[in-house]
Amino acid sequence: MTVDGKTTTRNFTPVDFTSREDKLHLFRQRALADAVLIGHTSLKRDNVRLGVPLELQKARRKRGQTPAPIRVIVSDKGKIDNRLKIFQSNISPIVIFSTRRMPRKYQQTLAEKAVLHLSNGEHVDLAVLLYTLLDNYKIHTIACEGGPTLFRSLLERGLVDQLNLTIAPSMFGGASAPTLTGLSKEFLPASVDCALIDMHVVGEECFLTYQIKRQRRRRN
Repeated sequence: MTVDGKTTTRNFTPVDFTSREDKLHLFRQRALADAVLIGHTSLKRDNVRLGVPLELQKARRKRGQTPAPIRVIVSDKGKIDNRLKIFQSNISPIVIFSTRRMPRKYQQTLAEKAVLHLSNGEHVDLAVLLYTLLDNYKIHTIACEGGPTLFRSLLERGLVDQLNLTIAPSMFGGASAPTLTGLSKEFLPASVDCALIDMHVVGEECFLTYQIKRQRRRRN
């Protein structure tokens, strides 16, 4: 995020404001996980494949992992374009969690490229998602790469163990640009306490790792 806490611009457009080292840091974190999780909005905006470089694939094999983490997409409405880059590569299986609000034509096209888990209701239950990944795919470690709305939803449910945060030397300003926890003006249901477990500086960027300790209900 920027120095003033923004993760993108008010238009949610792709913004390349971090260094090559930050991108390598992202790949390294991704490569440690059994699965990588992303929300549909972020996937559509950044149009990423969610792969890992060859040297990190080799390191995963040495650890007894698959060459690349399973790729998991979350979308309440399910209107996911099957022409996105993620569907043009077969580096690892793709699993989509959505609801029965997903139009049938999307179900038909996406089922050719991914495994679909469609639930009843308006929104995907993130706790059920995690249990499904554990039970069906033996996923124990998940790297969530955004966006802010998904991250906030995970925080609200107490489903985040660790936060890896890069602070970049830029400021965007403006109330319409999302922060780490999105655009909501509401407080989180409970304050989230974090413990700083690692910090290092490379160039003009600061790389922080926090352990999520506990949530504390606020007094009104």
